[in-house]
Amino acid sequence: MKLTRKATIVVGALCLVAPTVVLGATVKGKVVNTHDLLNPVWTEAKSPQSHRYTFREPSSSVPTDSRILRGHFSKELCLVALTEIPAKPRPKLTVVVEGGRTSYVTLVVAVGQEITFENHDLTDHAIYTVGDQPGGLSKGVMKPNASRIWTPPGPGKYEFRDELSPSLRSWIVVEPRAHKVKFPIRNGDFDMALDPGTYTLRAYYNGEPVGEELPLEVKPLPAEQPLKDPLKAGPDKKNDKKDDKKDDKKDDKKDDKKDDKKQPPTPGKPGG
Repeated sequence: MKLTRKATIVVGALCLVAPTVVLGATVKGKVVNTHDLLNPVWTEAKSPQSHRYTFREPSSSVPTDSRILRGHFSKELCLVALTEIPAKPRPKLTVVVEGGRTSYVTLVVAVGQEITFENHDLTDHAIYTVGDQPGGLSKGVMKPNASRIWTPPGPGKYEFRDELSPSLRSWIVVEPRAHKVKFPIRNGDFDMALDPGTYTLRAYYNGEPVGEELPLEVKPLPAEQPLKDPLKAGPDKKNDKKDDKKDDKKDDKKDDKKDDKKQPPTPGKPGG
């Protein structure tokens, strides 16, 4: 099949333009101020009435900072890109129940999102939504390798517990503007693929928005776009401010000593 000269020029132009077209960009950032985030199920476990949590004696070889109980942010800290208009639900979303936890402890979804719960344990689970919210997930035993499908009836926060596993406590938040979610790695770094446009980044923990919103504008290029500012998931540490004040006082004392050295000695009084 022969192409006319005009058609050849058009095809050639498409071949030159197509490789430079960017459908989206990867935003790279860091979430900070996560020191106060902890799932309340651990507080419940410390209660003497629960009889299901034992604290061991601290080891001298383990640093003090490492003994602090912290959240598992790769499952618990949900970072959400919010759009200005209602977002569309994802084609498929699976939440795994395994080891007495859910694969996402806090998850933010758009309206109309269908969610499939899958039991990957060798024991039964009976997850359900807490409270009397209309359209919640009713109690029902989920055998190993079995699944349950549930679609939240509308916007709001839905808390989940397991009648057969008290260590399970998680949340699903239905937010109409939830376009995409991502979970950070242990040090707080995260990346999120987004189409060019304007967004608002927000962190969710224990089913609630935490910290501060971060406005975001994604441009067609470059392919990777680092964030200038971190996403704050909570307030700044008070100790940091105290340390800053201590450092300022130390600097002032050093400056005073330098000034004293520079000043000439005061002459003694005549006579005696």
